[in-house]
Parts: sequence; structure tokens; C-alpha cells
Amino acid sequence: MILPGFPVARPRRLRTSPALRRLVAETSLNVSQLVLPLFARSGRKQRRPVDAMPGVFQLSPDEVLREAAAAHALGIPAVLLFGIPDKKDAKASGAYARNGVVQQTVRLLKKELPSLLVITDVCLCEYMDHGHCGVVRGEKILNDPTLALLAQTATSHAEAGADILAPSDMMDGRVAAIRAALDKNHFIDTPIMSYAAKFASAFYGPFREAAGSAPQFGDRRSYQMDPANANEALREVALDVQEGADLLLVKPALACLDILHRVKKEFGLPTAAYAVSGEHAMIKAAAAKGWIDERAVTLESLLAMRRAGADILITYAAMDAARWMK
Repeated sequence: MILPGFPVARPRRLRTSPALRRLVAETSLNVSQLVLPLFARSGRKQRRPVDAMPGVFQLSPDEVLREAAAAHALGIPAVLLFGIPDKKDAKASGAYARNGVVQQTVRLLKKELPSLLVITDVCLCEYMDHGHCGVVRGEKILNDPTLALLAQTATSHAEAGADILAPSDMMDGRVAAIRAALDKNHFIDTPIMSYAAKFASAFYGPFREAAGSAPQFGDRRSYQMDPANANEALREVALDVQEGADLLLVKPALACLDILHRVKKEFGLPTAAYAVSGEHAMIKAAAAKGWIDERAVTLESLLAMRRAGADILITYAAMDAARWMK
């Protein structure tokens, strides 16, 4: 069937050369949109590979600094820091210890790379001996007692010099609790990037090896969101905005592009997409088999996140992507 307007209307005219395609591109990728997640553990000169996440390591603070410096030299403006403590307990005491591994690493990064934005993950699962994101009674994860520990953890990160705090626990009311604690301790200018729509996703599996955070019983479905629920995600985001979130995050990324689009369209705040460990591992595994072009698939997936509405792209492939964008 010949559509009305043919042959006058020929969209292919604007696809005839790389330069022309770049000129009319509606969505762009830029290094300034990238955030590199890093995993810090104690020690020196430690680079322990994460088998399920090729190219990702558990790093001692000096090695985190080296990795962050290399990323910053490529133009990547920020890192997202996770901590792996030497000891775990039922109170997650390592999460808010003044000399905890995240606190030490933040101080080092801000001293040596003051222009690098340091975002810290505010959660308790890595520090709890049971692996859950909250205080546990029996096999029930308690919401309200957890809030005080999250607020204490966030404050300790701010005291160490963190630029942005990113609560990922999915406890109700945690943004308000963290905001109140920050303001009380004179960190009124420290922004919160809330994991506002974080789903209980099967794509997180490899991360639990990287962070040593697999739950010792049950799962996280009583606090992370049901992947079936889009409208609930919007309600969760609205609550976090009301409680004081400055930036929003949707996780996982590719499985939630519809959520990402709706969040950006409805709320308009700076919005991040997290290309999670499972997404990274699948691309790496398929590329190692020669089944896909790693560069092309990685950049296309990041472009899809941008097209859906993401302003910020959190990806383990940030350094590769930065090189490919040049």
C-alpha cells in the first residue's frame, strides 16, 4: 500500500549518511551522564574479581581511588560506592561506623579527587548477618526500627564527605527519616537520590556475589516492589518526592523502561536508570560467546534508557562506554 504523501514524504532521506543521522538524532549519549558503581572492602592493593560480573572487582580503598581516578580522567563525573565490611552483625554496625569502609573510602576520594561526585548507597543488607535490608524479628523485616539505622548511616556518609546519598532499602518513610537526620546535623544541602521504584528483580543475582548481600532466609519481596505493579511504582515515587527526594532512581533499567518514562514525565525531577548486574552479566556473557557486539549492544541499551527519560545512567560499563563515546 502506498501511503498518502509518497513519494514526497521519504523519511529515509534523513538517514543517508552518518553525519545526517547525527544531526537529526533526537536522543544523545554523553559521558557526563554516566555513574560508575564501585565496591569497597578493607585492605590495601586488593582487587578481587567478581566471577558473575566480568570486569567488576571488590576493591580496597586505594584501588577504589585508582579506579575512580581513571574514570574521572575519562570525563565520568560520579561514582556510586558500596561497602563490604569485614564483620556483619544484627545491627548493621559497620554501616554507620565512623571508620567503616565506605566512610574511609569517601574521605580518601574527596581528599584526592575533590571534583569527583561521590554517591553512597545507603542500605544495611551488606552489613547485616542475615543479609536483609532491615532489622529482623524472627523472619519478619521490621520497617520503623530500620529507619533510625538508615538515618544514622546516611549521616555518617555525609560527615565523611559524600556528595549524594542514595537509599536503596525500600523501607517506608526512609527518605523523610534521612532528610530529617541530615537537616538536624546541618547537612541541609546534601541531596538524596532515592531508589524510588526498586523492584524485586531476578536481574540482581550477580550483585549479591559482588556485595556479599544474599539474604540468609526468605527473599526481599516484602519490601522491594512487585514487578507486576506500575501504578504502585508511581505512588512510591510520589511518596519519596513528598518526603524530600531530590533525585529519583528506577531499578532495574531495561526491564522497567515504561516505569522510567512515566516517572520522568510525571515528576520531572532528575531521574537515574540503574543498568543492574544481571543486565551487565548477560551482555558480557553473550559477547564472550561472540553472539553479540558488546559495544553496540551496551550503547544501544544505554540509549534506550535515555530515550525513556533517564538523565543519569548508572552502569558497570561506564568506563567502556566513555571510551566508546569519544
